[in-house]
Amino acid sequence: MIYTAKVHDVIRSDEKPRGVAVLVDKLWPRGVAKERLSYDHWFKDVAPSPGLRKWWGHEADTFEEFARRYRAELDENDGEELEELRQLAAAGDVTLLFAAKDREINHATVLKAWLEER
Repeated sequence: MIYTAKVHDVIRSDEKPRGVAVLVDKLWPRGVAKERLSYDHWFKDVAPSPGLRKWWGHEADTFEEFARRYRAELDENDGEELEELRQLAAAGDVTLLFAAKDREINHATVLKAWLEER
């Protein structure tokens, strides 16, 4: 099964990653020391492109269009990290770690749905 968890919740122990913990942000989470976050993989290349991330700006009103565009990027992504993430998800539990403020409207939820459809 695939789960999502906010990095800051994991650090505060409000939520524990299930299975393999994979950070799916392009940039390291602001204000988080690397030794404080327990994760198994950091897959930068599965995150939205910088251009798409900047276009969206985490605005709720444009989330549907962002999700459509991000899914298109994922469909075109033939990178090793995405393939490894797909294999991890097929093999067992995976928690996608993200640092966005909004727990529902973020790229990790789109990635989760995309992976589950495959």
